[in-house]
Amino acid sequence: MFDHITITASDYAKSRAFYETTLASFKMKPLYEEKDIVTGFGVDRPVFWVSKHDTEHPVSTNVHIAFRCDSQELVNTFHETALAAVGKDHGAPGLRPQYHEKYYAAFVLDPDGNNIEAVYGNS
Repeated sequence: MFDHITITASDYAKSRAFYETTLASFKMKPLYEEKDIVTGFGVDRPVFWVSKHDTEHPVSTNVHIAFRCDSQELVNTFHETALAAVGKDHGAPGLRPQYHEKYYAAFVLDPDGNNIEAVYGNS
C-alpha cells in the first residue's frame, strides 16, 4: 500500500486545475499548497500531489494511477468530471471482464497523457 504519490506536471497550473476538478469526484481537495510549486490533495491528509517540473524533477509521463471507488456511479461521475476538466477519454465507463468479472472502470488521460483510472468491483 502506498502512502502518497506525486505527479510532476509540464504545465503546473493546467494540471493543478485538472486534478482539483477531477479529484473532487472522490471528495478530495487541496489540503496543502506552495503557490505555483506543489499542491497536495486528499480527504483527511494530502495523499496525491501535483508539482511543477524543474531540472531535478522531470515531467511525469506514462504513469497509470487507479483510484478505487465505492460504486459504478462514482466511476461514471469521475469520467464525466475529468472530461469536463480537459481530460481526454481513454476508456468510457464499463465492465472490463478481461481484468476481473466485476471490474468496472473508466480511464482518462491527464494534461500530460498520464492514464488516470477509476475502478469499482476489483476485489
